Amino acid sequence: MEAIGNGGVKVDSALSSVDVLIIGAGAAGLMCAATAAQRGRTVVVLDHAHKLAEKIRISGGGRCNFTNLNAKPENYLSQNPHFCRSALARYTPQHFIALLEKHKLSYSEKTLGQLFCDDGSEAIIKMLKDECDAAGVKLLLSCDIEEISRSDAFYVSSSRGKFRAASLVIATGGLSIPKIGATPFGYKVAEQFGIPMTKLHAGLVPLSFHPEEWSAYAELAGISIEAVVSCGKQKFRENVLFTHRGLSGPAILQISSYWEQGQALHIDLLPDHDMRQLFIEQRGSRMMLDNFLTQYLPKRFAEVWCAKFAENKPLNQFSEKALSALAAQLHDWQMTPSGTLGYSKAEVTCGGVDTQALSSKTMQVNDVPGLFFIGEVMDVTGQLGGYNFQWAWASGYTAGQAV
Repeated sequence: MEAIGNGGVKVDSALSSVDVLIIGAGAAGLMCAATAAQRGRTVVVLDHAHKLAEKIRISGGGRCNFTNLNAKPENYLSQNPHFCRSALARYTPQHFIALLEKHKLSYSEKTLGQLFCDDGSEAIIKMLKDECDAAGVKLLLSCDIEEISRSDAFYVSSSRGKFRAASLVIATGGLSIPKIGATPFGYKVAEQFGIPMTKLHAGLVPLSFHPEEWSAYAELAGISIEAVVSCGKQKFRENVLFTHRGLSGPAILQISSYWEQGQALHIDLLPDHDMRQLFIEQRGSRMMLDNFLTQYLPKRFAEVWCAKFAENKPLNQFSEKALSALAAQLHDWQMTPSGTLGYSKAEVTCGGVDTQALSSKTMQVNDVPGLFFIGEVMDVTGQLGGYNFQWAWASGYTAGQAV
C-alpha cells in the first residue's frame, strides 16, 4: 500500500461515493466504522490484509487482552501527554465491557487490571464484524491503495475500485510486527498532506546486549525474576525474563518504550528485602554467599551473579563495607542495553502522527478538514496490559462520532 501524489483523480462511472472511507480494518478502524455507521453514515473499510484484525487475533496469546480497568492518561506515552484525555473519558473500559456483555462474551481479570476474553481473540473480531455488519458497513479486504487526492472531497483509487468520500480515516497502525502486514502507509499519508510526525521507535520490545557483555548471562535463558526496573523517571515492577540475547518479560517490555539509546537500566532484584540489613544479620555465618542468595533468587542466577560481582566465600569472611556494597549492587544492578530486538518483536510503535496537528475532541487534522487519524498510527502509545486496545477503541469511537 502506498500513497501516491496529490494530483486530481479522474471521476468516472465506476466511482463509489460514501460518507466515510476508512483505511485499516484493525481494532481502531472497526470501532470507528461501527460507530459511524450506527449514526447513519455510509461507511466503507479498506485493508490490504487478507484477514480482519490480525493484531487482535494474535494478542494475549490468542486470548486478547482487550482493555485495562485502570486505563488513564498516565498510562500513555506521547509528546503531547494530555491529548488522549478527552477520548479516554468519552469511551472507557466499561463501555467496551458493555459491548462484550451485549454479545454474551465472558471475560476474566488477570493481574494489574488486565481483562482477557474467555472466548478468545476470534470472538472479539467476530463481535466487531457483527457490529459493522448490523450497521451496514462494507468491508473490502485484499485491497491495495493506489492513489489518494483531495479537492471537494477525498478521492481514493484502489485495487477494489475508486471512491469519493467526505471523510477519510487513516487507521493503518504502525511498524510493529511486519510479518502480519505492518507498513508505513499511514505515515506516508501524513507526509502527503503536510502533517508533522514525531520520532518513531519500537516499543514494548525485548532489549539486547553486546554478546561479549551478555555471555555470562546467556546461560540463564528462561529464568524469570520479579524486580523493579527503572529508567529516567519511569519504573515498573513485574517479571524480568533472561533470554539468549538480553532481557525480556513484562517489566522490560514496559521500560523499553521509555528507554533511549545509551541509557542505563536500574534493576532492583530484591525490592521486598533490605539486603544490607540481612547481610549484617548474617555476618557471622559460615554460609557461602551464593547459598545465602539462593534463599531469595533463582540458584543459577545467584551463582552467575556471584561469579561476576563477588568472590564466593562464607559470609563471615566479608567486611561490613563489602557486604554493604553487595547489597547496593543487588538493589541497583545497572545494565546498558545495546539496542532493542526491533519492530519484528515489538508490540507497538512509539511516536507517529504528531497529535499537536489533530483535534483531541474528534481526531480530525486541524488543517485538513475531513481527514482523521486513529489508533497506533498516532503519537499515543499505551503501556503493556490492554492499554493500546483501549486507545484503539477510544480514538476509533471518538472519530466515529465526528465523521
